[in-house]
Amino acid sequence: MPTLKSTADEIEYFVDGFGPPLVLVHGTGGNADANWGHLVPKLSEGRRVIRPNYSGSGATQDDGAPLTLEKLAEQIVAIADETESRTFDLVGFSLGAAVATCIAAHYPARVRRLILLAGFASSQDPRLNLQFGLWRNLIANDRRAAAELIILTGFSPGWISKQPHAELREIVDQIVTGNRWEGMLRQVELDLNLNAREYATRIKCPTLAIGCTHDHMIAPVHSRELTRLISGATYAELPREDVQNTVGDADLTTYVSPSEINETKPANSTFRSA
Repeated sequence: MPTLKSTADEIEYFVDGFGPPLVLVHGTGGNADANWGHLVPKLSEGRRVIRPNYSGSGATQDDGAPLTLEKLAEQIVAIADETESRTFDLVGFSLGAAVATCIAAHYPARVRRLILLAGFASSQDPRLNLQFGLWRNLIANDRRAAAELIILTGFSPGWISKQPHAELREIVDQIVTGNRWEGMLRQVELDLNLNAREYATRIKCPTLAIGCTHDHMIAPVHSRELTRLISGATYAELPREDVQNTVGDADLTTYVSPSEINETKPANSTFRSA
C-alpha cells in the first residue's frame, strides 16, 4: 500500500498487474478496494491497474479544506506520474466519473480512452440535489439512518428482500462502524455543488458512458447527458436488476464482473479489451 506525499496531501494508492496502465477512480463514500477490489484479479490480466484513494477515502490525508474536482483530479494525475503512467486508460465511477471528466478535459494528452460509469455532469438536477442534501443531513445527524438509506437505494429490491433480518442489521452495523463518515461528508459537499458540464464539452478522447437501468442513486439520464455533452461519445446501459456491491459504498453499481463490463460494448471497437 504505497502512498505519495504531494504538497500537503498524502495519497494512498494500489497497483496490480503489468501492462498498459488502467486508472480506476472510485465514487462518493467508496474507496479503491470497496469499489474496485473485486474486479482487480481479472482486470490486471495484461493490465497495470492503478487505484488511488482521493481525499476523504482510505488512508489518504490532506489539509481538510473543501474539496474541488480540480483538487481530486490533480491527486489522480499525481499518482499517474508516480507510477510512471505517461498515458493511461481512465475509468471513473459516480463522483469518480466527474473527476475523470475533469482529468480528460485538463490533460487531453494523458488520457487514451475514457469510461464513465454511473456518472453525472452536474448536481443541479432537483432529484439528485435532494438526494445529496439528504445524505449530508443524515451523515451529520443520524448515521444509522444514512447506512439504511445506502442499502435501500444502493442494492436492488430483490436482493434486499432475500436477506434475513439479522444479516441486514449486521450490514447496517458494518457500514455505521466502518465508513469514513467525515471524509464522505466532504465528498457529499462536493457532490452538492458539482458542475462538470463545461469540462465534458472539452473532452476529445474516445469515451464510453455507461448508465445503469435500475440505479436508484444515479439514474441513467445523467449518463445520457454526458454522452450528449462529449463529442463522439458512445452510450451503453447495464440492465441487470440484481446489481449489488460490497458493504460501505455510497453508490453500488460497480458490483459487476469484468466479463459483464467487457460485454457492454458500444459499436465503436475502440473500446474492445486491450
